[in-house]
Amino acid sequence: MYPALSVLQALLAGDEVKALAAKDAAPGLESSNAVLWIGGERGMEVDLVKREGVPFKTIPAAGVHGVGMRALPGNLMKLAQGLRSSRQILSQFRPEVILFTGGYVAVPLALAAHFPLKGQPRPRKVVFVPDIEPGLALKLLVRLADQVAVTVEESKIYLPKRTNVSVTGYPVRAGLKRTERTEACQSFGLDPELSVFLVWGGSKGARSINRALLDVLPQLLAEMQVIHLSGQLDWQEVEQRQQGLSSEQIKRYRVFPYLHEEMGAALSAADLVLSRAGASSLGELPLFGLPAILVPYPYAWRYQHVNADYLVRSGAAVLLRDADLPEQLIPLVKSLMDDVSRRQRMRQAMLALARPEAAKSIARILTELEASKH
Repeated sequence: MYPALSVLQALLAGDEVKALAAKDAAPGLESSNAVLWIGGERGMEVDLVKREGVPFKTIPAAGVHGVGMRALPGNLMKLAQGLRSSRQILSQFRPEVILFTGGYVAVPLALAAHFPLKGQPRPRKVVFVPDIEPGLALKLLVRLADQVAVTVEESKIYLPKRTNVSVTGYPVRAGLKRTERTEACQSFGLDPELSVFLVWGGSKGARSINRALLDVLPQLLAEMQVIHLSGQLDWQEVEQRQQGLSSEQIKRYRVFPYLHEEMGAALSAADLVLSRAGASSLGELPLFGLPAILVPYPYAWRYQHVNADYLVRSGAAVLLRDADLPEQLIPLVKSLMDDVSRRQRMRQAMLALARPEAAKSIARILTELEASKH
């Protein structure tokens, strides 16, 4: 969601968006609407996209890979419904270029765009692969794409050889900007003279990370400050555990379910981060040059492991297995916080991976493909 939103913001910030104007739009999709966002019926992106003032349409969709036999017939029916809805939307909006960022919601739209009904135009298709290794849906989309954008060079080994690929980097959120560390610490009421450890589990959270941190929190707070982004799922438990801290410990502890506008300040204030290794770690951590302890999610396909291995090989991060969190969290954090020179090397290695112009690069691909049709 965020990569697509970042590209959209890059388009809306410049004149390029005019080149994506829809032709002969139907009522309700006026031709002045240069961009249409298509998402799932229960997608969490609805509020974020509406905030940008962008028209939003939903289509039915469901995954078919790895689902049980009971769910499969219903999911296949949803896929067929999504294909019909996609054809209807495309016939009304008549886009010239479509950007896909993955997920099963994109599959019916991609099929409708690649095999349009008679008389309908075939739009150009750009696919962005956020993780180093594409997921199953993205592997299908890549084969239908006119152009593929990837986060890092290593992604090419997972793509068909004849794919037209550009290495653009990972588009970070437009509002995610570095600030001076002292200012960032002060925005959270923290002491810039003390180390800051950021623990980040994503918007929903990471239960194993949250619980491992809470179990050792008093020991950490004796030596450093902690910014903890717990996610929504464990927020009640985290609040209860916070109440057991002393007044001195609370002075060094800042906990939130999630941060939006303030996320840049949290990343700027931190000296070290503990997080999962989702695709955003390939863009956001390099942008801030933030040394990382990465804990790949253990109960899914290997995408996070591939992302983490890339950052570890680059010298920018340290890998910690989820199962080892309880025993190794304290010694690992303390050893890295005490070794300033090592963290500085990790910081430089992370900064070397940054591609801050990623969103603009993908926006340029979109506009160039649109221009090539004329």
